[in-house]
Amino acid sequence: MKILLVDDDPSTVRLIRQELEDNGYEVNYAYDGLIAKQLVLRNTYDGIILDIILPGLNGLVLLKELREAGIQTHVLILSALGSADDKIAGFDAGADQYMVKPLHLPEILARIRALTRRASEVLMTAQILRFDGLTLNMDTKQVNRDCKILDLTAMEFKLLEYFLRNQGRVLSKVQIAEKVWDVNFDKGTNYVEVYINYLRKKVDKGFDRKLIHTVFGMGYVLR
Repeated sequence: MKILLVDDDPSTVRLIRQELEDNGYEVNYAYDGLIAKQLVLRNTYDGIILDIILPGLNGLVLLKELREAGIQTHVLILSALGSADDKIAGFDAGADQYMVKPLHLPEILARIRALTRRASEVLMTAQILRFDGLTLNMDTKQVNRDCKILDLTAMEFKLLEYFLRNQGRVLSKVQIAEKVWDVNFDKGTNYVEVYINYLRKKVDKGFDRKLIHTVFGMGYVLR
């Protein structure tokens, strides 16, 4: 199980990280809200431990942005802010649990175990495909990249799903035609190129890093 720990206090991070790793969890960590956002967009986590008062990006703002982007990873807020209003704000932002500092490591571990059990149950019913900030939800049919929702047609969605299920592999036009359109490829047609072009305009346009690449003489690849 992979956990993201977000807190601006190095000693807090060290203590929680040690407790989780001693109990078999893989832990990534960030001291800054903006860095945490990039980590979530580019990785898949089974749970997130999140402080509220962070440099770069406030924890509640970060959580709201992640939820708006369709990221449903279970979140435990761990904060020194402990009033009823603080807790309500945390739950309204999308938190699953709220715990007030000071640290009690056994309780943190118990809460993370509960969150990751729930995450495993959700994954059995929901299919979410991710690659480098790009997320496709098979249940809601929502696609987003770096928190920006992408409006795809049914065929563009199907084409992107095929790329995401084969990320890093070069896919020929024949393979794409047979798997996405379920037809034998006719070399006299260009519909594969046309739809690749449509998809690129929505997935890559406006982003510095391009994800869909042409491998000349061979096909296309998501990498």
